Amino acid sequence: MKNDETASLQLVMKQFVILSSFLILVSSFIASCSPASTVDDSAVRSFLTRYFSTWSAKDMDGYGSCFHEQARITFVQQGLPQSQGLTDFLHGQKLSHANASSPMTEVPTDMKILSDDRTAQASVRWKLTKGAEIITGTDCFTLVKTPVGWKIMSLVFYND
Repeated sequence: MKNDETASLQLVMKQFVILSSFLILVSSFIASCSPASTVDDSAVRSFLTRYFSTWSAKDMDGYGSCFHEQARITFVQQGLPQSQGLTDFLHGQKLSHANASSPMTEVPTDMKILSDDRTAQASVRWKLTKGAEIITGTDCFTLVKTPVGWKIMSLVFYND
């Protein structure tokens, strides 16, 4: 009788060890698949704030310096993308300010940032004020960290 109890206890202990090992292995695997949330996004947030402030100040040189020379910019209107290279886009932004009947300012209202030490993706809600008119929308950025700091590789934006 005692041998049966000992054998049964040993079987339960083996099952417990196997199950515990399996749970530890699975939790380790799941943890390794998730990026660490300890990345400090303050540099990206600061860069994006600068992007909006240079545009609002009509500082087109400062604004242009936010972009990587190979950047692509896409405006989505009614589901249809219109893509431009950097030179054409910056020229259009300069003309927008020059032809505006009243000063335009654009401020970020919410930033969602996903980054590591080489790249970042950000979705930024914004509010554009043109005199009494207010327009809202979203900028979706893909950024790359260069030796001189963060640069925009891709910008996809749309108005609400």
